[in-house]
Amino acid sequence: MIKLKLFMEDEEKRKVLVLIISAVSLFISFFDLVQSSIDFAWISIMLCGLPIIKDAIIGLIKEFDIKADVLVSIALIASVIIGEVFVAGEVALIMTLGALLEEHTVAKAKAGIEKLVHLTPTTARVMRNNKEEIISAKDVLVNDIIKVRPGETIPVDGIVIEGATSIDQSIMTGESMPVDKGIWDEVFSGTVNQFGAFTMKATKVGEDSSLQKMIKLVQSADSGKAKIVGIADKWATWIVVIALISAILTWIITGEVIRSVTILVVFCPCSLVLATPTAIMAGIGNATKYGILIREGDALERLSRIKKITFDKTGTLTYGKPKITNIYSFEENLSNDELLKLAASVEKLSEHPIGKSIVDCFKNKSDSKLYEATNFKMEIGKGVCATVNNQKVFAGNKKLLNYNKLDLSNKEESLVSKFEEKGSIIIFIANEDAIKGFIVLEDVLRDSARNMIEKIKRLEAECILITGDNNQTANNIASMSGIKTVYSECLPSDKLSIIDNLQKDNYKVCMVGDGINDDPALKKSFVGIAMGGIGSDIAIEAADIALASDDIKCIPHLLALSKKTMKTININLILSMLLNFVAILLAMTGVLNQIVGALVHNIGSVLVIIHSALLLKWCS
Repeated sequence: MIKLKLFMEDEEKRKVLVLIISAVSLFISFFDLVQSSIDFAWISIMLCGLPIIKDAIIGLIKEFDIKADVLVSIALIASVIIGEVFVAGEVALIMTLGALLEEHTVAKAKAGIEKLVHLTPTTARVMRNNKEEIISAKDVLVNDIIKVRPGETIPVDGIVIEGATSIDQSIMTGESMPVDKGIWDEVFSGTVNQFGAFTMKATKVGEDSSLQKMIKLVQSADSGKAKIVGIADKWATWIVVIALISAILTWIITGEVIRSVTILVVFCPCSLVLATPTAIMAGIGNATKYGILIREGDALERLSRIKKITFDKTGTLTYGKPKITNIYSFEENLSNDELLKLAASVEKLSEHPIGKSIVDCFKNKSDSKLYEATNFKMEIGKGVCATVNNQKVFAGNKKLLNYNKLDLSNKEESLVSKFEEKGSIIIFIANEDAIKGFIVLEDVLRDSARNMIEKIKRLEAECILITGDNNQTANNIASMSGIKTVYSECLPSDKLSIIDNLQKDNYKVCMVGDGINDDPALKKSFVGIAMGGIGSDIAIEAADIALASDDIKCIPHLLALSKKTMKTININLILSMLLNFVAILLAMTGVLNQIVGALVHNIGSVLVIIHSALLLKWCS
């Protein structure tokens, strides 16, 4: 992969050098700066023209594929025949420049699938003959008993048969919080064991495991996404036929070969070839000012046709980190701030993301020091406890309360249930005698999310939420953001299927996501947009577009920009074709000679470039 990348970079540098040398040679030729028997324009023909002619011949012979380079080759040869070497060199330079611009907008070799492969665990701790053996993960068999230690990646799919832990399974579901696992709970390959050691029995191994299936999904989704054929190449066959017929008829009727050659020179689709890449490059430049990185050259063209936009929740519509939204104390002499301080004092030794969020929140709200906590203990899947001010203090979920035989009153239960219905995370604070209160944590909706959704609706695109989170949390976020269609508890395969079904119904779908679990959906969608800042490298590699600043409020501008870019391209095409046909008619009647014809032809290219450049400063 590295060698390929270096090769492609070197190839691009070589083409840039060729263009510079050719441009200098044409400058010398035009102003006749060097006295020589050989026209310096031949350098441009040799460096830029010959590769075009070569590719055209190969395309015709091997595939009988008529592209724009066929007509360009005819114009080059015709110009040389009538002695217009400078015109031939100029045409070759412009066409090479157009090709380079187009290549530059196309993403180079991607490493997304490679990175997914690197996530695959290489070893497993298997119990064989009552002994623990470290073997290759590929050699694990169904029903093998496997030990998994804290911090290790789970090698295959299976069920927990001993112990309890919390698993980071964001790679599969995108959930921001680790998921508690106990006996008979299912665990997936590629997910990470956070805290406790446990024993599992393998149920799906090798290519049947969840991670390997996701890699296959990504590969199949990527291969199914067809590239859009360039406008000039679409019309190339007809242009070639019309040009040749026009030139031959003119020669037959007038008997003047110069007029026929002039038609071929004028018909050369330089402005047509430049119409799309110059507008795309300008559109990419505009997007960059808004922190949007266009990774695929035809992404703007595809985005202009989008009818539905699907959003991941965690880290996309939300910030992806739990934040404290409410604090409730059950005791009159215990303030909410004091309850938070007590919770943070117990959680300060915890490595759990929820515990860290509680501590961070306290530090942001207060300058006072936390209480000294001793005898810290983590109860896997329940919470933590420690001795604070000579009393044992608990911080955790309802399982921790039940374990310590602490019960909520009906009034307290009613208050808590309101937040549970929303899918919020509830952390209870208690001592050995009573429940002191609780803290509510939520993955908060981004400030700009609702306004962004409204703007997208005005652009006549439907917004859909697809998330691995539970139904309660998903519907709560959808309601706050203004999204009506919701799919919850989705695995990567589910997200891909939803997008695939929408696209089978002839809807062009854009997917916006940030996690590894979004990778297949980003690949499968007509356009994939990844969060470039907090998003995983793998998600970014899978996407066509990355939001470098993680600012989703720029998505409506991106959609509007794509439509404006396509409008610019269409105007460029009409302008270039109109100018060409007028020039052809004038060439047929003898009004234009080959020199003036080449000048008119180049005016079309200049007008296209200027019109495209206006996109750089366009704002929605």
